[in-house]
Amino acid sequence: MSVVSMSKASRIMVLCAVSIAFLVGCSTTRTTQSPRTAVEQLLISEAVIRSLSSKSDESLPIPLGSKVILNTYGLTKDQTLLQQVLTGWLGQQGYLVQRDEKKAIYRIDVIVWALGTELAGDFVGLPPIQSHLIPFSLPELSFYKSEHQTGYVKFNMNIFEMLTGKFVGSTSTFLAESYHNNYTILFFFSFTSTDLTSPPQFGSFRRKSLNARDPQSEDLAK
Repeated sequence: MSVVSMSKASRIMVLCAVSIAFLVGCSTTRTTQSPRTAVEQLLISEAVIRSLSSKSDESLPIPLGSKVILNTYGLTKDQTLLQQVLTGWLGQQGYLVQRDEKKAIYRIDVIVWALGTELAGDFVGLPPIQSHLIPFSLPELSFYKSEHQTGYVKFNMNIFEMLTGKFVGSTSTFLAESYHNNYTILFFFSFTSTDLTSPPQFGSFRRKSLNARDPQSEDLAK
């Protein structure tokens, strides 16, 4: 191959790389400055609420109006959220949740089998390429890319008498999921599928549209 042909080939490669970088640069980059993104927090909190709504008619094996103390046991710090949501739910069911165990008649131990998020995905395309043979790198080329993020909760409650320590009974398993999926097709066409209520919207246009439909945001703006 002549020097002229090699020069033309190099120019074509550089032009293609710049064009591809421009297309991929149109995609959305998501970062967070907090331990959990807003989407992850919603996935967990809404899964917890859904697990309880499906059991709203199930009464505990103790009389309504009983004074109880609530403890949670699990492998995640997110169980603090579950405990607070359960405190409100038990109050709605007619039970009196106590802070002082000396005032409680029953102890409810919440066994948290799982509480968190899962992330999986599919990718069809070319991964990012870096080489010492060429003076530039190629970004990721995603003909099809999906990210499936799921919130999951599973727990049950064991109930004991405070005075004697006698086991009273267990509830059935509380179980629920939530999801937030992202898809990218042909480099930069992207969309989201989710069952979350009011998930965060990316981009100034979407935020303006959301605020226009939200009277509370208009009041705060004033």
